[in-house]
Amino acid sequence: MAPMKPFWTQPSHPEIQEVIYGEDENGFTTESISKISLPPFGLFAKLEFPPCTIVEKPSYSTVQIGKDKHMDLNSDLLYLNHSCEPSLILNPRTLTLTATSRGLSPKQPLTFFYPSTEWLLSQPFRCNCGTPSCLGTITGAGDAAPETIAQLKAMEIGEQGFGKGAFFSAHILEMLEEREHEHVAHNGNGKMNGHANGHLNGNGETERAGAGEYAGAKTAARRGVTSREMSGEMGGDTL
Repeated sequence: MAPMKPFWTQPSHPEIQEVIYGEDENGFTTESISKISLPPFGLFAKLEFPPCTIVEKPSYSTVQIGKDKHMDLNSDLLYLNHSCEPSLILNPRTLTLTATSRGLSPKQPLTFFYPSTEWLLSQPFRCNCGTPSCLGTITGAGDAAPETIAQLKAMEIGEQGFGKGAFFSAHILEMLEEREHEHVAHNGNGKMNGHANGHLNGNGETERAGAGEYAGAKTAARRGVTSREMSGEMGGDTL
């Protein structure tokens, strides 16, 4: 799928974000870099309407903000890349982007954990963030192995202070709970005995993070085809 042609004035967030474009003519390789310092869980940006808009159907450029609700960012925030240890928390409930438990530094890649908001990606992609907790193939929270979800959820250490790992927004946690109840009703026991296709093959310790709805944090450092554009889903890959 071709990348979105920006229709907004660029740069849209010059005080806080630098977008570095790759050498390919289609603009598939992008990297977003922080221009500011933030303390743990400090506010990076608000997701305001406008420029954000609610859309009827999800696409590579949208962010899921509810069970059946998606929005277009319509700004350079589209170029936030994926990492399994992101530097930012995208909170659909408060419509904010905040730093993780480690804060944020200038020149640090700006990333968030795509399955934190996305239930299913139409085209999975291979994450190459290289972090200890890298999940491998990123398909969305709905395709994650039950044991992977359990691992990510088990390390909660407090409502306002989570550590390294992957974040889950409120609607994703609700959908995971509904899926578990369906498995219990179907199988007659309290275990989830499988999942759809496309395991997220993660390893390493993870902890939950941020704003009472999430689980984890940090950044990644790789250049390459952006995963939103490469996967036809969201608009950024770990660089």
